[in-house]
Amino acid sequence: MLFEFVRATELDKEYLLKLRKKTMTEHLENAGQFLSEKEHIDRLNHQYKHSYLVFFAHAKIGMVKYHSNAKELELVQVQIDTQYQAKGYGTAVIKQVMNSAKDKTINLTVLKSNPAVGLYKKLGFSTVGEDNYEYHMQKEH
Repeated sequence: MLFEFVRATELDKEYLLKLRKKTMTEHLENAGQFLSEKEHIDRLNHQYKHSYLVFFAHAKIGMVKYHSNAKELELVQVQIDTQYQAKGYGTAVIKQVMNSAKDKTINLTVLKSNPAVGLYKKLGFSTVGEDNYEYHMQKEH
């Protein structure tokens, strides 16, 4: 699978906010975080310039947010629309991002209550720290 990543613009914020709520609210609430509309918007806007719409076969299937420097890549968020989940798209998107990170350490955080923890472990990430809500994970690439 090859995905097209298109940098998100201000015009994409409405779609991305709906996607965020649709894919993240359950995991956040399971972790004891009940976010207001403003808090969802603040999280959407965090590092927004690194947000990309994800397209597969001309269909918009979600978003990925990541950035890198010479030594590290931070995978900030991956959100795949629910109609495309459990079909391998999320794994393939993450692998495509990882392939762009040759010889870089890849860092991410994931909610402890999010089933994606298992996916990240399968992809070779290990837990290097944690806080009340999230695991801090890393992979040497």
